[in-house]
Amino acid sequence: MAYDEALAARIRSAFDGDQSVTEKKMFGGVAFMVSGNMACGIVSNELMVRVGPDNYEDALSRPHARPMDFTGRPMRGMVYVARPGFESKRDLAAWVESGASFARSLPPK
Repeated sequence: MAYDEALAARIRSAFDGDQSVTEKKMFGGVAFMVSGNMACGIVSNELMVRVGPDNYEDALSRPHARPMDFTGRPMRGMVYVARPGFESKRDLAAWVESGASFARSLPPK
């Protein structure tokens, strides 16, 4: 499964050269890791964000977000965001920061 390369470029830009960020092929797409912990990624043309269990309900209340159900069961702490939810630079940056903030709260790998 291919992923949206233009979205990947936008996410790279949102991380603004952060040296703790790496990329890893995952879920048939690409994941962006902060200090070895997954922050966000792309599956097909949707944004995937690891917001963590404490921020999960709040993230789901945001427009165009839904539970990540890659395995058929919702993964608590992970959300998909449809394209309209990250079209603007500001919205994408907010989602990327949500994922990065959670990843930074974990011990580095």
